[in-house]
Amino acid sequence: MTTVVSPLTHSQRALEHQLDNVSAGSAINWSAYAELAKPRIALMVLISMAVGYVLASRGSWDLLPLVHASIGVFLAVVSSSALNQYIERQTDARMPRTQNRPLPMQRLTPRGVLLFATGCGLLSFAYLWFAVNPLTAWLGLLSIVLYAGVYTPMKRWTTFCTAVGAVPGALPPVLGWTAAGGELSWGAFSLFAILFVWQFPHFLAIAWMYRDQYDLAGLKMVPGRGRRGVIGSVALAYALVLIPVSLLPAQLSLSGEAYSLCAVALGVMYAWSAFRFLQDESRLRARQLLWASLVYLPSLLLALMLDHVRLMQ
Repeated sequence: MTTVVSPLTHSQRALEHQLDNVSAGSAINWSAYAELAKPRIALMVLISMAVGYVLASRGSWDLLPLVHASIGVFLAVVSSSALNQYIERQTDARMPRTQNRPLPMQRLTPRGVLLFATGCGLLSFAYLWFAVNPLTAWLGLLSIVLYAGVYTPMKRWTTFCTAVGAVPGALPPVLGWTAAGGELSWGAFSLFAILFVWQFPHFLAIAWMYRDQYDLAGLKMVPGRGRRGVIGSVALAYALVLIPVSLLPAQLSLSGEAYSLCAVALGVMYAWSAFRFLQDESRLRARQLLWASLVYLPSLLLALMLDHVRLMQ
């Protein structure tokens, strides 16, 4: 049963939080701005971006350009996240899982967050343009626009928002690829395709776990609401499609047999978790699918990068 938090209770909590921390001064603002960046998501973005950079370099890469790319992409991630929380500040206040974010808790002002997000976005574009290359700068800007300007507002209207949101979510390795001087080739597409397809079982597990909260906030995140088996079926279908998609780098000579074996093994594990969720659409199975997704992606990217480096030696 979903617990509804009244506006009065929420306001009291926000006021108590401000009073408890008033003596900390500006340090509270720095802490709140740091929360806007969603550090764990930013870390995963930078890892996948680095994999794209290494693969496009074909065994010959320098650290400094990767550092420049990481700075610019990190600023884009911060901008996207902050804009998302600015746009969704009212719906975030209605959901227990998001009501402690800086804006619902009144630790930051909407105006301040908007200026911060816009500044990070402009700085990201300029930094990538001058320190990396124009193509990477435009792709970084595209990711911000799609995530904050298209995906975020679409969540109020249609469950198709998940497909739109998967596009900026799959761009980080492409940004790394172009940052290394690579063109928008089939190699870049193979990395994009893996992350694009991977996201659906991941997102659907989250959407199912918090479906009541999303309903409370008026967000359309769950396809086939009220029809048992729909989410599980969609999650399993994408997990199965991911297996051949994950083999594309090997077909493009970006990796060898070692990566292919790892990709198949990880893909079977991911699909099995989705199948178990289909059999039993419960919170336990949804959480297991979520954890499987979090194991799958970094493991696959690590195997891909290591096998690529081995081939280039």
